Amino acid sequence: MAAAGARWNHVWLGTETGILKGVNLRQKQAANFTASGQPRREEAVSVLCWGAGGERQILVGSSDRTVRFFSTEEGAFQGQRHCPGGEGPFRGVAQADGTLITCVDSGVLRAWRDSDKEGSSDPLLELRVGPGVCRMRQDPARPHMVATGGKENALKVWDLQGSAEPVFRAKNVRNDWLDLRVPIWDQDIQFLPGSQKLVTCTGYHQVRVYDPASPQRRPVLETTYGEYPLTAMTLTPGGSSVIVGNTHGQLAEIDIRQGRLLGCLKGLAGSVRGLQCHSSKPLLASCGLDRVLRIHRIQNPRGLEHKVYLKSQLNCLLLSGRDDWEDEPEEPQEPNLLPPEDTETDELWASLEAAAKRKFPDMDQTPQTRGRKKKRPVSTNP
Repeated sequence: MAAAGARWNHVWLGTETGILKGVNLRQKQAANFTASGQPRREEAVSVLCWGAGGERQILVGSSDRTVRFFSTEEGAFQGQRHCPGGEGPFRGVAQADGTLITCVDSGVLRAWRDSDKEGSSDPLLELRVGPGVCRMRQDPARPHMVATGGKENALKVWDLQGSAEPVFRAKNVRNDWLDLRVPIWDQDIQFLPGSQKLVTCTGYHQVRVYDPASPQRRPVLETTYGEYPLTAMTLTPGGSSVIVGNTHGQLAEIDIRQGRLLGCLKGLAGSVRGLQCHSSKPLLASCGLDRVLRIHRIQNPRGLEHKVYLKSQLNCLLLSGRDDWEDEPEEPQEPNLLPPEDTETDELWASLEAAAKRKFPDMDQTPQTRGRKKKRPVSTNP
């Protein structure tokens, strides 16, 4: 039943245990999908991306350096490709013009022939983008353009159809008021629609806007939020603001035209790992280390729309961009059957209750019985 209704899931999430989770918010159901049949931490999902054909395919980048292809129409994995080279987990995957693009933490960006999913061929292109990469992001309007950035690795924009040198290389901001160098730590990158501008969030709680068309390579706008590292960022449907999340579960919307704070969202209890706004609806999906998927409404009245506990640490997510969320047909359900996760939860609570009774044998006694003291036998010795 999970595979048959996979195409109606609203949110897809990658977990630390290698599970791809699909959540249907309308039916309030979550389904697990694994390539090997069992969860494995060696296959932890680090990045997710829609395929070139839209939302019919998901690219799942795992820690074992394998990109798996999941079909949302069939509800199953349909092949994989091993992408060796470099060190560390994937920091971004993408598809463009029949090629698969991957980038790892050590700074090796490669393009592979997408038709060869067995991994027998050599990469078509290899670029060294610098060590310590935290994010590689593809430009939705120009699929052959990608941006990279990381820790002590300034923002760069690459044309995969051009030379081996970046078409734009950001310059660090000027020294601070103590004339000390400002460290670089770009955590996430987004391309602004309708322009060449990019926006980044940093591990030093900064939000910066860059304009490659401008003569200067430094940010054209900079603002800060909070005191903790920013870990994720997404564009709002209008493209005039971004929503950022930090390591303490705080979410904020920031106007990137004026650099001012527009509002905050509450509810998260751990570090934010994934954020994405709906393309047309005022909805925000967020996930993190507290293992909960949350859907917030980002227009007044702001608030929490959905909350789903998913039992695993969540690393990344994809939010479906379709508009007919409420028009999907009802899937036939088998009566009197509980999901495996519910059964496991019931067994867990039953074992905890039994353990508590063994530790506290007097729990079943009534308060009157528990309060009585045993009389000591009276000694008859003189």
